[in-house]
Amino acid sequence: MASFSGTEITASPEDANQRLDQVLAARLNVSRARVQQLISEEKILLNSARAKASFKLRGGERITILGPAERPPLRAVAEEIPLHIVYEDADLAVINKPAGMMVHAGAGASDDQRNRGTLVNALLYRFGNLSGAGGATRPGIVHRLDKETSGLIVVAKNDDAHHKLAAQFARREVKKKYIALVHGWMKKDSGTVSASIGRDRVRRTRMTTRASGGREAVSHYTVMRRLNTPFGKFTLVEVRIDTGRTHQIRVHLSSLGHPVVGDALYGAPREVRRIRAKNGVPSAISLTRNFLHAAELELAHPRTGVKIALHSPLPEELRAFLFALEGDDCARTRT
Repeated sequence: MASFSGTEITASPEDANQRLDQVLAARLNVSRARVQQLISEEKILLNSARAKASFKLRGGERITILGPAERPPLRAVAEEIPLHIVYEDADLAVINKPAGMMVHAGAGASDDQRNRGTLVNALLYRFGNLSGAGGATRPGIVHRLDKETSGLIVVAKNDDAHHKLAAQFARREVKKKYIALVHGWMKKDSGTVSASIGRDRVRRTRMTTRASGGREAVSHYTVMRRLNTPFGKFTLVEVRIDTGRTHQIRVHLSSLGHPVVGDALYGAPREVRRIRAKNGVPSAISLTRNFLHAAELELAHPRTGVKIALHSPLPEELRAFLFALEGDDCARTRT
């Protein structure tokens, strides 16, 4: 990238309606992650002003590269970590990701402990070669799950599969169903939340439905069970999403006044305390993760077009939490 210092590029009419980072990655033959790093370091100017990676070009803009990145780009490394593989063939794999595992190293990470223990590290060890369309830090990754969310995630083994799968996600053809436990009783048995999501201007680790210029986000929920427990009222819900914005389900449910259990970032208490006595029930219990699980995934195979429909039951720690809340009847709720 250092050789591009001082380079000026003029966006062509063909670049119109494309993101700045996508265009630069293609023009310079580098990863989007590398371009985004330069943009974050304010080393790329758009018409002599500070640039945003997500800016949609119109054509004719002057793009200037001021200098190299401060450090070489992070590259994912293979690491021997057990994987629960639900489906695998020559083009793709579907993994049942545990809570607590990051999908890939975060932005700004260096080649140290933050680049260890991720799903990408495990995938590289298990499969070796994966699609490179997502960049050096995200080989094979077509979509993501939050660190503390468990469940099904699809991985592309080659670039052709990656592009076709990504197109399915973009066209909203992939069906995803999540199971969540939220605080309180939801009033309606089903509903749709259609509220744009953007970065919180004050707390940058949070997303919000109240930010201006947010991206369209649509979630549909159906109540599975309302729980009246010694620890208060809760609702077990199924959620289907049409879009895949950062923290989408967590933000949308919290915006309804029903944060996901365990999700302190969006308003859930760090522990739930008993409000009425029950023999053998502790005074307080907590969940070290979010009660959110990607339970179902349905997509068309990128090579054959044949439908693949997969299911992942609730993990043991979530079933155990339900049992602790109300007892065996709750823990046996069909998911």
